[in-house]
Amino acid sequence: MKGFAGKVLIIVQNLPVPLDRRVWLESRTLRDNGYKVSVICPTSKEHPEKHQVIEDIPIYRYDIPFEAKGFFSYAAEFIYSWLATAWLSIKVARREGFDVIHACNPPDTFFLLGLFYKLTGKRFIFDHHDLSPEMFLAKFPGRRGLVYQILVLLEKLTMKTADVVLVTNESYKEIAIRRGRREPEDVYVVRTGPEFKNLLPVAADTRLKHGGKHLVCYLGEMCPQDGVDYLLRAAHYLRHQMGREDVRFVLIGGGPAVADLQALNQRLGLADMVFFTGRLPDADVSRYLSTADICVDPDPYSEWADNSTMNKILEYMVFSKPIVAFDLKEIHNSARRAALYARPNDVRQFAQKMDELLKNPEMRRSMGAYGRRRVVNELAWRYTHPPLLAAYARVFNRPLPVCTEAEIDEKIARSLQQLKLAEKTFEPSLM
Repeated sequence: MKGFAGKVLIIVQNLPVPLDRRVWLESRTLRDNGYKVSVICPTSKEHPEKHQVIEDIPIYRYDIPFEAKGFFSYAAEFIYSWLATAWLSIKVARREGFDVIHACNPPDTFFLLGLFYKLTGKRFIFDHHDLSPEMFLAKFPGRRGLVYQILVLLEKLTMKTADVVLVTNESYKEIAIRRGRREPEDVYVVRTGPEFKNLLPVAADTRLKHGGKHLVCYLGEMCPQDGVDYLLRAAHYLRHQMGREDVRFVLIGGGPAVADLQALNQRLGLADMVFFTGRLPDADVSRYLSTADICVDPDPYSEWADNSTMNKILEYMVFSKPIVAFDLKEIHNSARRAALYARPNDVRQFAQKMDELLKNPEMRRSMGAYGRRRVVNELAWRYTHPPLLAAYARVFNRPLPVCTEAEIDEKIARSLQQLKLAEKTFEPSLM
């Protein structure tokens, strides 16, 4: 029988796998380092299969029979998903087996499942994707009452139950130490750096501009707290107050707010200017981002957004795209000089920053090149994943694997070959 460094079950409710890029990166990295990985997640339109094996990783999925929009429907979704996950975990334990249960939030309720399995000798890793208390405030402003306090308590209980905690940035680590009462050595920062395997720049395709001169792209989930309504109002200001009729917007992604945003788009009279694509495969995402003149992140200020790393920022930087965003702490930490920053929640200034970039192709080129260099040299997944392996070595009480010089040389050669291919493919889109 084939031996494994360990058997891992990753559970995630927020997005299906492999659409959840972070979970998929972690799954493949653990697999490549000798672990047997299984995943439990919800289904989606793109991945309706209840059971699927992708790249030797078994994925078990469950249906969520309704779309959560209000507080009570979110609560019902969390309860239903928890029960479905618990049931599937029994199936995975019988079929695949696991030594570690690796739970991604939201919600912060999987510690109960982790606690149960810890009683059977398994270990529990908490992968802190989102600040649930702050996300609640972003979705339901001004409700810092009993529900908020319960969410803080659930977060603390999850932190306390975990053998180690994975976080996405230093802001989350500080919260894990201060609010979660974890020791610094128990918390591992695993930034979700992009991988160059599937998101590769290609030649620009002007047909994607819908007859406009310039294309602005948004990539990501569209939930109430993601600020896409701010982007629509900025597009309206850009057209009606600044006279820009030559710009088209493409919004790539899905989520519970899409229908409301499409209705708002109609009310603002932007149906011929703003286009929704839904979720797209990576090849199509690459075509749109390669064609875009600028990319945007309209997350408004909230405690959640200010402390969270937005994956879309790094993905824009892969394609050498200048970015317009509101002035938030962790967006600054990721993009730095690759973005222009508007005052938080100021729709008018957001539109003005887009206009400034659209008028200045040299600024766009310079900012985009800076962002590309930063991702290639500092923020790519190959630089950010080692703490993941360190956390697992700690949990399994074994030393980190040591590569031979030949293995290191081979990895470097593969990375350089991949980067050369990316740059060669990308060259036409710079014209």
